[in-house]
Amino acid sequence: MLSARPKVAELTFQLYGRALHPELFQVYKSQVVARGSYMARIEITSAGHVITWRYGGLTLTEVAASQQHPLPQKRRLLAYTLRGERTDRVECRGGVTYHTGFQLEPVAPDIFWMFQEELAHDGQRRGLLHRFDASGRIALGALSYINVETRNRSLLVQAFHTFPDDCAIVKTQSLFELPR
Repeated sequence: MLSARPKVAELTFQLYGRALHPELFQVYKSQVVARGSYMARIEITSAGHVITWRYGGLTLTEVAASQQHPLPQKRRLLAYTLRGERTDRVECRGGVTYHTGFQLEPVAPDIFWMFQEELAHDGQRRGLLHRFDASGRIALGALSYINVETRNRSLLVQAFHTFPDDCAIVKTQSLFELPR
C-alpha cells in the first residue's frame, strides 16, 4: 500500500469526548490494549495517529491529523495546530484525567537521520512502527513509532512522527488516568 505523509505545517492535534468513525482515517498499523477496566485502540494513520480510549462509558479520542482532513466539531474538547511545544490537561466526568504534551521540533539533517534510525531500531523490538514511502525529493520515507505503557490505573502513549522533507519530528505524550 502506497503511503505518503502530509507536510508538517498542516498538522493538528485534537481530542474528542467521543469515538470517531474508523472510515475517516487510513490506518497502517493498529494495536488494541486492555488492562483492568479500560481499553484502547492505538492506530498509526497517514498523518499521525488516533488513540481511542474507553473506560466506564467514557470515550476519549486523540487525533494527530492534517488540517485538510475533514473531522467533526461535535464534542471536540481540544484543538491545536501542531507548532512549537504545548501541554494541556482535561478533567473528565467520573474523575478521569487526560494529560498531553506535544512538540514539533525542527532539527539539523544529521540529527534527524540519526533519530530516525534510532526509532526504526526501537520499532523492530517493541511498539508500533510504520515506514512511509519516500516523497520523491528525499530517498527515505517518514516513520511513525508509538510506544504504549499500561498500568492498572493509567495508559501512557508516546508517539513520534518524522517528516524528512522538513527535517522535523513531532513528539506527543498522552496519559489517560483513572480516578483514585
